[in-house]
Amino acid sequence: MPEILDRARAQVLADGAGLDEAGILAVLRLADEDLPELLQLAHDVRMKWCGPEVEVEGIVSLKTGGCPEDCHFCSQSGLFTSPVRSVWLDIPSLVEAARQTAATGASEFCIVAAVRGPDARLMAQMREGVKAIREAVDIQVAASLGMLTQEQVDELVAMGVHRYNHNLETCRSFFPNVVTTHSWEERWGTLTMVRESGMEVCCGGILGLGESVEQRAEFAAQLAELDPHEVPLNFLNPRPGTPLGDRPVVEGKDALRAIAAFRLAMPRTILRYAGGREITLGDLGTRDGLLGGINAVIVGNYLTTLGRPATADLELLQELKMPVKALSATL
Repeated sequence: MPEILDRARAQVLADGAGLDEAGILAVLRLADEDLPELLQLAHDVRMKWCGPEVEVEGIVSLKTGGCPEDCHFCSQSGLFTSPVRSVWLDIPSLVEAARQTAATGASEFCIVAAVRGPDARLMAQMREGVKAIREAVDIQVAASLGMLTQEQVDELVAMGVHRYNHNLETCRSFFPNVVTTHSWEERWGTLTMVRESGMEVCCGGILGLGESVEQRAEFAAQLAELDPHEVPLNFLNPRPGTPLGDRPVVEGKDALRAIAAFRLAMPRTILRYAGGREITLGDLGTRDGLLGGINAVIVGNYLTTLGRPATADLELLQELKMPVKALSATL
């Protein structure tokens, strides 16, 4: 048995203390033959420190496309030739999307906008939209609106937004290769304000952007330092017209190693399957991840790419005897 698995069993499983960067890197370098044992350990850690429940979330784009930033993976940037054009969703459509999400049994509904940060128009739409959803649908509302000011953070708290998503996307050392129109530190600043406001922090990123295995370990360690409530894990689904449109897809075994490594770095966090798992892992790999550290899913479609039907994920959870997390009684 590899020494790192012995150490993780004693440190993470028994004591609930996540691996450091060197330990994460050792996990990411494990041989393929060690993968079943690694996934079982990550699953045991998840079951012990998080329990069997799986949190289900739906997402909707309030403002799609036309973003001024140059995130090289994103087809919503107005700087690239990708075929996503700017469009706004009206409030009735937003409420209907929340209603459809709740009908799947989901407890979370995240409103997303492709912006650097929200302007007055977007904040006004958020106020109206969150109020309408809370009046019509029994679901918790999260938001992802880019970088915030302290005033905007306070406003979202007052609206009743309980969780805020702002992904670091990749590690600090690799970030300038992926985004040049703002800094990693600016994103970290928003996350710090969100945490101090009392909102839950949701922060993850995308694997397969061209980062090295060492940088993947760096990223997991930096997320562990942030200690977010939730970490959405995306795998690059290369988008035509973007600078990363020709990148290869992450190998399935590398993706599963990464899922387990992130779980061993953050034993208590909600680790969520997000975009790209369909092409990286397929149906069988999706099952392996749920038995290897994942304890949350986004159901249905993503912002600019298609996902699995919600029923397919819900049937798999039922088959694996993993209950869907119920809506918080404190709503």
